[in-house]
Amino acid sequence: MGLFEGKKGLILGVANDHSIAWAIAQQVMAGGGLCGFSHLPDRPDDERQRNRRRVAMLTDTAPNAKFLVPLDVSNDEQIAAVMDTAGKEFGKIDFLLHAIAFASLEDLKRDTIETSRKGFLMAMEISAYSLIAVANSARGILNDRAAIATMTYFGGEKAVPGYNVMGICKAALDASVKYLAYDLGPRGIRVNALSAGPIRTLAGRGAGVEDMLELYEKMAPLGRNVSHDEVGRTGAFLLSDMSEGVTGEILHVDCGYNIMGSPGRLLDALKK
Repeated sequence: MGLFEGKKGLILGVANDHSIAWAIAQQVMAGGGLCGFSHLPDRPDDERQRNRRRVAMLTDTAPNAKFLVPLDVSNDEQIAAVMDTAGKEFGKIDFLLHAIAFASLEDLKRDTIETSRKGFLMAMEISAYSLIAVANSARGILNDRAAIATMTYFGGEKAVPGYNVMGICKAALDASVKYLAYDLGPRGIRVNALSAGPIRTLAGRGAGVEDMLELYEKMAPLGRNVSHDEVGRTGAFLLSDMSEGVTGEILHVDCGYNIMGSPGRLLDALKK
């Protein structure tokens, strides 16, 4: 039997086949789990429905992908509609992956001190508050001892130039994980965050991932970058019963980069 045999849940935030959320979902479904998916809503004037189509190209060929619905996490009615769909399809759910974040490119390219008020509020609502909103809305369909996981990044713990306002959002997300873990703990529901090293994703490109890849390779103790599959397996672990004693944690999957207090072997490369 697979690790997720008999388990059902939600995967929120797949954008395309490079998304970390899709890498995690693939591991879950390979282990027997049934998944409901969300996609970013398309504009009414987009006849091609490109956001939906990009995700549907993945889920349509996956037998364990049971539905695909639009979700704008700034809209409480849409969040409730997703939970209603999940409740009708699955009854109760055993896992929920939150892989949603956004900041305008205009604000990301600015120094943090120049972040616009409107941009800050939008980025914080979508990237941090949405976890609280989704978890709260899901309470009625979450099984006791269910698992919630979200995607964070080291830029919420330390200043990472270029990550800018999103780093502040991730710091808020990290704190939310701890408080939600406390609130949901009496039901045995676990809430954790996965902090991946730089990976080529749609969101990663906007955050300057290309500049980070070489740095991580030179500084990380393992001397390389992480892969989609590695992050996918770790995300699946957090959503599975294998991690049932873990909650309120930020689990780093970055080849050890986060432990470094100096440039390490990068210094040797600089001397050449």
